[in-house]
Amino acid sequence: MNEPRGYVMRAVYRVLAYLLALEVVVQAAAIAWALFGLTAWIEGGGVLDKAGMESESVVFDGVTGFMVHGMNGTMIVPAFALLFLVSSFFARFPGAVAWAGAAFVLVVAQVALGIVAHSIPALGLLHGAVALGLLVVALVAARRSSAADVAADAPVTAGAHHAPIA
Repeated sequence: MNEPRGYVMRAVYRVLAYLLALEVVVQAAAIAWALFGLTAWIEGGGVLDKAGMESESVVFDGVTGFMVHGMNGTMIVPAFALLFLVSSFFARFPGAVAWAGAAFVLVVAQVALGIVAHSIPALGLLHGAVALGLLVVALVAARRSSAADVAADAPVTAGAHHAPIA
């Protein structure tokens, strides 16, 4: 282990990348719980209108999913994305900053889309697609950090030369 700090920072980077991927799953699960709960409540005779939404008196199985999705998406996910971006500068492998930067930009876009989609519902389609993009970017970043650890462990053979190309 010739670069312990590099290993540690790549591990931090990898954990944060996997946490971001996990957060996408948590977000999808929370909003699904909320929407299925709301649908069941309405089908059971519940009525939802603007007054009900503003009064916070509407209670159904899954209402907590809306809160989890909103709070998680505006506070926890951005915090992980920022920590992931900061860790990328110390992870010491090619592409670390680019992948973390891409994840950070996607999270910023997600937050903006999540807010604006309440006024322009069609943007909800893009919100879902960007979430899948974030999932892929986070998983690829985590895998690349693992590959960087494997490459760092590979023995270096002294004096190995390739034949010149004629």
